[in-house]
Amino acid sequence: MSKSQKSRRPHLGRGLESLLGPLTPLPSESAPAKEGKPFPPDKAQQQAVGMVPVKEIKPNPHQPRTTWNDEDLADLAASITANGVIQPILLRQSGKGYEIIAGERRLRAAVLAGLDTIPAMVRDATDAQMLELALVENIHRADLNPLERAQAYQKYISTFSLSQSEAAQHLGEDRSVIANHLRLLDLPSEIKQMLVDGALSMGHARALLALPTDDLRRKLANRAMAGRLSVREVERLVRLSLETERPGKKPVEKAANILDLEKRLRDSLGTKVRIDTSRRGQRGRIVVEYYSLDDFERITERMGIVKAEEV
Repeated sequence: MSKSQKSRRPHLGRGLESLLGPLTPLPSESAPAKEGKPFPPDKAQQQAVGMVPVKEIKPNPHQPRTTWNDEDLADLAASITANGVIQPILLRQSGKGYEIIAGERRLRAAVLAGLDTIPAMVRDATDAQMLELALVENIHRADLNPLERAQAYQKYISTFSLSQSEAAQHLGEDRSVIANHLRLLDLPSEIKQMLVDGALSMGHARALLALPTDDLRRKLANRAMAGRLSVREVERLVRLSLETERPGKKPVEKAANILDLEKRLRDSLGTKVRIDTSRRGQRGRIVVEYYSLDDFERITERMGIVKAEEV
């Protein structure tokens, strides 16, 4: 086993099963499935799985997902119409009804398919477990959009009074992943909506965060969306903007051959390159700038110095 395999943490930490208590059997008078298909075949599960009226089920109040893809729900509803609900949802008792622990997407699709009941298991879960399970389920099964994920991380951290490192350990994520998502919450509302709509990606947003003002971020975000610019193109425009905004010293006169060499290096590496020489021209330095770790990896790969996986 390689060193990387030994050190790799399991994704999503403990998962659903280890966070929940024992199954609570549903009342025996639960109605059979409308589809008329036995579910599930395992006897132990049959004792705990029952058909619950969808009208008695309330959504998870800690659900991090705020937007649902209509096409995906329609596809799942079509599958449910043809095959039934293959996997039961998880519920907890709430007054005279139930609250969803996990499986809200399946419930929405079942309602869309016209079902009156849905197979479910009931378990005990605290509010803290409800939030953690909803976050884990969504990351594991269907990605939240970047802003929803950022808001979920923030709520998780504040609810449990965790540091970013502690949250990363609990969720089986790298701390940098959580930190990068939380930074998205600093973006202006217009750009956040672009993330929700899928008009901009996480990579675009990370590049925009390097700009010093929201006004500059909005202008470049609109330009990126209108021109369908790639992340690399946005990163380059951010660099140019930073160079323009940065108060510079009085430019030093340079020989034509030095200016030409700077331009050739800049075009080759795709970043700012400066050549400083002594008065006699016998010594000096070449400064190659980078603006993110991704940018550093790109430049070093282009220079043939190091491969990305070695950084």
